[in-house]
Order: sequence, then C-alpha cells, then structure tokens
Amino acid sequence: MNGPKPRIAIVATGGSIAGVGPDRLDFILYPELGGHITIEQSLDRIPEAWDIAEITAEDLVSVGSTAIGPEEWLRLAQRVNTLLESDGTDGIVVTHGTATLEETAYFLHLTVKYRKPVVVTGAMRPPTAVGTDADLNLLDAIRVAASPISAGMGVLTVLNNEIQCARDVVKTNTFRVETFKPNELGFLGYADSDGQVVMYRAPLRRHTTATEFDVSSMDSLPRVDIVYCYAGSDELLVDAVRLNQSDGLVLAGFGGGSFPPRAIEAAAKAVEGGMPVVLASRSTNGRVVMTPRKDEQGFIVSDNLQPQKARILLALALSTTHDRADIQRMFTEY
Repeated sequence: MNGPKPRIAIVATGGSIAGVGPDRLDFILYPELGGHITIEQSLDRIPEAWDIAEITAEDLVSVGSTAIGPEEWLRLAQRVNTLLESDGTDGIVVTHGTATLEETAYFLHLTVKYRKPVVVTGAMRPPTAVGTDADLNLLDAIRVAASPISAGMGVLTVLNNEIQCARDVVKTNTFRVETFKPNELGFLGYADSDGQVVMYRAPLRRHTTATEFDVSSMDSLPRVDIVYCYAGSDELLVDAVRLNQSDGLVLAGFGGGSFPPRAIEAAAKAVEGGMPVVLASRSTNGRVVMTPRKDEQGFIVSDNLQPQKARILLALALSTTHDRADIQRMFTEY
C-alpha cells in the first residue's frame, strides 16, 4: 500500500465476536456465561490488520447484544460521530452481537452525520470455538472501513465476506455463519478472498448526512412498541400498548397489509387517541402500501421496512415531529 495507511477506529460493544465459551466445541453456552475478551485481545488474533490500517480501539460496553437498546444506541451514535469529526479518523468499525446487530446498524445509518465509512460486524461463533468467524469478520470489516469506495454508502455490515446495507440486512438463521441476508433487492458487494473490496450496488434511500435526525444532545428516544399479529389475534396487546401511553406503535400484520379485524380496530382506536401507528408486515419481502381505508383511518405504512426497523424510524421521526404526513414522508424517503 502506497502512502499513509487509513486510520480506523474500532468501537467494541461485546457480543459473540468477543465471547468466551467453556471449550472449543461450545457454540451455545457462551452467551449465558457472559465472558468477553477485550477488543485489544481480538486484534491480537489478527496481526494482519495492521498491514491494512492504523488502528485505535476501545470497548464502549462489553455485553451481549440482547442488552443493547435505545440508551446504548444513542451513546454509540454520539461516540461514532465524535470520532468521525476528528481528522485523525478515516473510518469506523463497530463490533456487536448478532442478535440486534441489524437494529443498531440501522440506527447508526440514520444518525451518523459523516460520509466516512462506518462498518458494523459480529460473529456467529465465538473466538474460543472451532471454526470461529470472529477473526475474519473483524479483518474484513477493517478492510471495508479502510476502503475509499465505502465512503458515502451509509452504514454497512460485513459478515461472511458480504457487504450489506444497514437498512436492508436481517438476521435469518439462528446458528449458521451465512445468517445475515438482505431483502430481495440484494447485498452490495464482497470483502473478497483476494483481499479486495468490491461493490456492485449502492443504497438510494436517504441516510447519514442526508437525514434530518440529530441525536447529539439526546439521552432517550420516544417509546415505540411492536405488536406481532397472528391468526386469531385480537385487541389485547394493542390495547396494552395504548393504555401504557407509549409514544408509538408498529403493528406487524400479514402480507401486503392485512390484519385480524379486532387487532386493526384496536389500532384505529389508538390512532384516534393520538398515537401514531405504523402498519408493517411479518413477511420478509415486499411493501406495505397505503389504501383509501388505511388513509382514512389515519395509519402510516412502513414501505418495505421490517417491523424492528420501522420501530427505529418511527422513534426518530417522533423526536422531530408528530405530523402524520411528515412521518409518512420519512417512511417513503428512508
């Protein structure tokens, strides 16, 4: 590599990529044991990383990603933005547990305010296990964060050599290393076997520097809950959210936007009471579209965002506005 190496900052949060199991054949018990190696110890396992970049690293938290939520998202976004503000940082890698990795990545996708690369990675097998993917995923993430072609692409995830858009990526398998998949529109490129970073697509929806969300001074987010519909579901859970006076609700229904009658009636009642309700789908691909009846009832539709990501966008939207038309615009643009 000619010239100075890119300067990459790693912000570690724990998760399987740093997990410690009881033996080399443990793939399931390590989350319950809760032990983690430090990010410095992770880097010691991949000395090749120093050929790619100048690296600084810190452990922001050290937990499983089931323990990460809005409070940690805000802290992480603020730290990432602070690091990117410095001329001494060319890109960021965030290490994270895979359980909620897609949600943290999407939150950062909407709240990082720089074009510099931000890459989120994790692992399905802890570094103490045979066949761990922790080392290669971290090395690939550093390579992608150090690549100039990653700039301006929004927040990316890199696992199993695949570069994904944070908006679209979803965990699809409980144990396999190829668990992270995009929706039907496809992933972006590879951190490939010849050491190259290659991209074939770019995100078109607004992200990072093009968003209206500023979390620099926020210490909490509006509360948004998700209710998952199933055959025979009724008003019970929707009413629980309404009576809790949550700030918003995402209702995950069937197909392109159909719902059990009693559940959707309860959701309409919540809208009448002033609660924004976004209609999403438990289907993994395709859009939820507006209809005259949904429009008349005052609902917002999620486009093709998965319910867990619609929740994030609604929470951020409610931090800036309560106007239904404006929130619907955001679901169309982001």
